[in-house]
Amino acid sequence: MNLIELLRQRFAVSLATIDSDTAPLLAMIRPSQDAKFGDYQANFAMPLKAKLGKAPQQIAADVIAATKLDDLCEPATVAGPGFINLKFRDSWLEERLNLAVSDPQLGIAPTAQPRTYIVDFSSPNVAKPMHVGHIRSTVIGDSLCKILRALGHHVVSDNHLGDWGTQFGMIIYGIKHFADTQAYKSSPVKELGRLYKLVHKLVDYRESLAAIPTTQEKLAAREAELATASNQPPSADKAVAKKAAQALAKLQLQVKEQREALAALQSKIAAMDADPLLSKLVQAHPTIDADVLAETAKLHAGDSENRQIWHEVLPFCREEIQRIYKRLSVTFDEELGESFYHDRLEKVVDDLAAKGLARESQGATAVFLEGFDAPMLVRKRDGAFLYATTDLATIQYRQERWKPDAIWYVVDHRQSEHFDKLFIAAKAWGYTNTDLTHVKFGTVLGDDGKPFKTRSGDTVGLDGLLDEAISRALAIVQSSSSDLSPEEQQQVAERVGIGALKYADLSQNRTSDYTFSYDKMLQMNGNTATYMQYSYARVRSIFSRGNIDIAALRTSGALIALTEPAERALGLSLLRFEEALAEAVATAMPHHLTTYLFDLAKSYSTFFENCKVLKADDEATKNSRLLLCDLTARTIKHGLSLLGIDVVERM
Repeated sequence: MNLIELLRQRFAVSLATIDSDTAPLLAMIRPSQDAKFGDYQANFAMPLKAKLGKAPQQIAADVIAATKLDDLCEPATVAGPGFINLKFRDSWLEERLNLAVSDPQLGIAPTAQPRTYIVDFSSPNVAKPMHVGHIRSTVIGDSLCKILRALGHHVVSDNHLGDWGTQFGMIIYGIKHFADTQAYKSSPVKELGRLYKLVHKLVDYRESLAAIPTTQEKLAAREAELATASNQPPSADKAVAKKAAQALAKLQLQVKEQREALAALQSKIAAMDADPLLSKLVQAHPTIDADVLAETAKLHAGDSENRQIWHEVLPFCREEIQRIYKRLSVTFDEELGESFYHDRLEKVVDDLAAKGLARESQGATAVFLEGFDAPMLVRKRDGAFLYATTDLATIQYRQERWKPDAIWYVVDHRQSEHFDKLFIAAKAWGYTNTDLTHVKFGTVLGDDGKPFKTRSGDTVGLDGLLDEAISRALAIVQSSSSDLSPEEQQQVAERVGIGALKYADLSQNRTSDYTFSYDKMLQMNGNTATYMQYSYARVRSIFSRGNIDIAALRTSGALIALTEPAERALGLSLLRFEEALAEAVATAMPHHLTTYLFDLAKSYSTFFENCKVLKADDEATKNSRLLLCDLTARTIKHGLSLLGIDVVERM
C-alpha cells in the first residue's frame, strides 16, 4: 500500500477540474514533518492563487470538499496560508495492518503497469583485481534490481564485463615476456594478477614520462597567468574587484593542482628508477606502452596466438571475479562481455554512416553531436573500435532480445559526458522508445578527502576490504555475544561486516562522494546496517523470551489495535514501506529505503519504550503489540534483503 500515491489519486480527480497539468500539484502532497500537522500535508493551494484569483485558504477548502477522503482520513483541516493537513483514520490504518499480517509481501502491491528494465552495473575489467571503486556500482545496481522486482517490474541485471580491452593486451604481453611457468601452473589467478600489475606499472612509467613535458607546459602557463593576475592593481569597483579575486583564487587552485600532478608524476618515476628490478625492466622494454596496444589490436584482429592465450586465461579471470560476487551475494541474469559484441561493431559503424550520423574525421569515424565540443568517435584511424561503438551495439542487441522500456547504467559520474553522447546518438539512430538513464554516483574517499587508497597509494582491493570489514565485525561480535560458538560468531561477523560495507554505501545520496570509515559503518547506533541488524535481532528476541509461536499468532485471529500514540506512529511507519520503495525507484536512489528503515527502527524503539509487550495489561493488547513487533521484524528483514543484506537472529 502506497499511502502517498493513494492520496494523490484521490486529489487528482478534483484537481483535474482546476488545472490540466496536475502532476506538479500532486507532487506537493508530502509526509508531514511534524505529527501535530497530521500524517501528510498538501501545499498546492498557494500556487493556485494566481490562476483562480482566490485566497489559498478558500481554494484548499474547495478542493477538500470536492475530494473523496472520508473513508480514509479524519476530516481534513486547513492551516496557515492554505496548507491542507491530512490524518488517516485509525480504523483504516488498523485494517491495512491486519491485512499485512497474513500477507507475505507485507501489503506491497505489484505495480499495475510493469515495465522491463535492464540494469547495467558492476562491469569490471576481468583481467584486473576488483577494487574499492567497484563496490558502489555493484551494490547500488544490485539493490535497484531487487527493489524494482519487489514492485513487480521485469528486470534483467547485466554485468557488461570488460573482457576485450587493453587490460588483456597487458596480460598477453606479460605472459609472453614475464610469466613464471611454474607459478602459473600452480596458481594461475595469482600469477595473472602479478603479470597485470607488473605490466601496468611499466606502461604507467612510460606514460608518466610522456606526460611530464605537457604537464610542465601547463604549469608554466598557469604560473604566468597567475603572475600577471597578481600584479594587476586592485579595482575601485567592488563588483570588478570581487570578480578579479575569484579569478585569482581559481588560478591559484589550478597552479596548485598542476604542481601536485607534476610532483605525482615525478614521484612515480623516481620510485620506479629507485627499484633495481623495475628499473632494469623499464630499460629492457622501452616501447612497452605501444607494444601492449599492438597486442590488443592483434587480439581483436583474430591473431591465433593471442586468441589462444585469451581463451586460456579468460576462465581464470572470470572465476576470480565470481568468487568476489559470491562473497557479496550478488548474481546477474546476463554477463555478456565486450567480446560478445565484437562482430557487430563494423556493421554498427556502417549503419551510422549510411544514415548520415557518422562521417570521416581526420582518418577516424565520428558522430558529431550538437552541444558538444568534441565528436563521439566510433572508429579510430587504425580501424580499432571504441567503448561508444560497443555500447551502441549493446543497445541494439538489448532491443532485439528484450525490447526494454528502460536501461539504467550504474556507472560513476566521471563517465557523464560519454553517456550524454551515447544517449543522444542512440536516439538519433532510432532507439527512441527506451528511457536511457545514467545512474551516476560519486567517489569513495579516504580521510584525506581524496579517492580511498592504501597507505602506499595503491587502489584498495575489494577482497581485502571485505576481509577487514569481517575481521572488525568479528571483534565486535566476540565482545558482545560471547555465548555464541566460534562458528556462529564467524557467521554473524560475515553478515555484519559485509552488510556494513553495503549499507554504508547505499545509505548515501548516490550522487555524492562519501568518506569511507570502518568505525562509522560498524557503529551499533545511528543509520548503519549493524544498528538495523541489531534492531531486527532485538525484536525477534521478544518472541523467544516470551516463548511465542509467532507463526501461529498470525493465523489465530488476533488483531492489531492502535490505542497509544507510539503504536499508531509505528503502524503508520510500517505502512509507508511501499512508498519508500516507490521513491527509491522514481529517483534510482536506494538511500530512500535506508532512511525509511532507520526511521522505522526509531519508531519501534519509541514504541518499545512506551508500550509494554509481554507484560501488557491484557491478552488482546499483548497479541496486538506482538503482531506489530512481528511486522516490524519482517519489514526490516525484507527491506535489508532488498539492499542485499542478511539479518542475524542473535547479536
